Amino acid sequence: MTGGGYRAGVDSVTDPDVLAAYHDPSQMVVDKVVDRLDRHCRSFIELSPFATLSTATADGWPDVSPRGGDPGFARVLDEHRLALPDRPGNNRVDSLRNLAANPRVALLFFVPGIEETLRVFGTTTLVAPEDLDVDLTEFGRAPRSVALVQVERAFFQCARAVMRSGLWDPERRVDRAAFAPISQVFRDHCKLPAPLPDDAVMRAELAEGL
Repeated sequence: MTGGGYRAGVDSVTDPDVLAAYHDPSQMVVDKVVDRLDRHCRSFIELSPFATLSTATADGWPDVSPRGGDPGFARVLDEHRLALPDRPGNNRVDSLRNLAANPRVALLFFVPGIEETLRVFGTTTLVAPEDLDVDLTEFGRAPRSVALVQVERAFFQCARAVMRSGLWDPERRVDRAAFAPISQVFRDHCKLPAPLPDDAVMRAELAEGL
């Protein structure tokens, strides 16, 4: 490496010199992967108010987006099926377009106060809410669609990343004033004329897809 960058022509993931620095995982790390949502996975998902959703286009370009709601917003239907409702948002539907073309999906669930996370992998089918015999109403509104995940793998990720980041440590919370108001961010990104509405109004407009 030179100047803090990667050497020209070297893939940092597949370069044998890089991978040679890692030893084989322990047997427990290998064996912890299960092919279903057992009682511990289910309990964790029921406590989780937030997850990241990873999808990819048909030709493999990755995407990740946040998903959240009340704890248990993602509903375990049985050991092999998970219902992930899509709430009203900005109407970009990047994830849904990806899933329609490439059904593979990965989810990472977080629970505030618990440092381990849960990773879930599977394939999806997009269905209408009325196609499922379960009430997915939240905040008084039904989802627009549901990603029905056929779970193929699940495992708990160790706590090190969350511990290092101090993610749940209240003393490490960032003061909102440390970052530009979102109205300023969008004015600059979108080259919008001033004046703009305040942050609360802009967030409401973005949430409604305006």
